[in-house]
Amino acid sequence: MLQGILHEEPSILQFFFITILMGGWTAWRTGRSVAESWQGMQTLVIYTLLLGVAIRFIHHALFNGTMLTAQYYVVDTAILLLFSVAGFRFYRTKQMTNNYYWLYEKASPFSWKSRS
Repeated sequence: MLQGILHEEPSILQFFFITILMGGWTAWRTGRSVAESWQGMQTLVIYTLLLGVAIRFIHHALFNGTMLTAQYYVVDTAILLLFSVAGFRFYRTKQMTNNYYWLYEKASPFSWKSRS
């Protein structure tokens, strides 16, 4: 049903394994790494764009997918960006609430608020 729109592989499982599972885990770890080094969101976006190229290469190398297709690159990178931003926000929240515990408390796993 979504073949040709979200993925080009004959099976959604290939897309799930490469983009969601492998790429999502790597993107989450990229977000964590950027947050732990106190870098900004711009760095995270650049790293995620590069990770999108790497994921397209894996699709190409393992399943004869097209390497340079804008549509599939955008889909893969958008999914990776969701994971990387979630990882970034999760660990940045942890940093802010642990390092500045007298100023901030967790509002959710992905945000913090000022202590009253």
